[in-house]
Amino acid sequence: MTVENTGPLPGSGSARAPLSRQRGGVLRHLRDQSAPVTASALGKVCGLHVNTVREHLDALVDDGLAVRESSRPAGRGRPAWRYRARLPQESPAREYAGLAAVLAAQIADSSDHPREDALAAGARWGRVLTAGREPVTEAGEARTRLVGLLAEIGFAPEADAGAHRVRLTRCPFVETAREYPGVICGVHEGLARAGLAALGATAQDVELLPFAEPDACLLHLGAARDPRHDDRNDDETGGGR
Repeated sequence: MTVENTGPLPGSGSARAPLSRQRGGVLRHLRDQSAPVTASALGKVCGLHVNTVREHLDALVDDGLAVRESSRPAGRGRPAWRYRARLPQESPAREYAGLAAVLAAQIADSSDHPREDALAAGARWGRVLTAGREPVTEAGEARTRLVGLLAEIGFAPEADAGAHRVRLTRCPFVETAREYPGVICGVHEGLARAGLAALGATAQDVELLPFAEPDACLLHLGAARDPRHDDRNDDETGGGR
């Protein structure tokens, strides 16, 4: 698989609310700039009114995702503010991302079936995260609970009303996922499969579409299925699509 867009933002490791699509777009354009820019200049790049861009930039500064700097004085009046994207802050989550990169490379290089092994690893992770949680009988509630779990571990999910279509706007391991999408995204799909299976009493389809949108991966949580018609081994892969 070739990754042709930037995909989700890196996971923040915090409880910060997910960015709106427009604000995420402003941040991506800001990251593309080679030097600090004014809100006016960035507005031309984004195709947005300067006041709208300034509002988003100030919010990004408050969230720690951007830095606001004063320009050098040039004539009368106050110097204009310039903005630049802040590098992801170092945190334990970043160190775990480094470990994930090593493990992903190992699976990709040594496994005869890297996707299957990634799904199995994700399934184990999903079962660990949901251990001790009682399953619910209502399929929609199970999907909602899975979305909540994904929010807890840093994916900043945005779900539709029935939690059938979920946008994953952040990824704790997005840098590694761009290099090894079959492995990292396979782990995440296995996590979602096993997590949904543990949280609900009714089996449901799960499909992850990595980097399906410029700013998100898409997770489809589908209708109920009969596990007897699934020719995959759920213990090995975490469930079938």
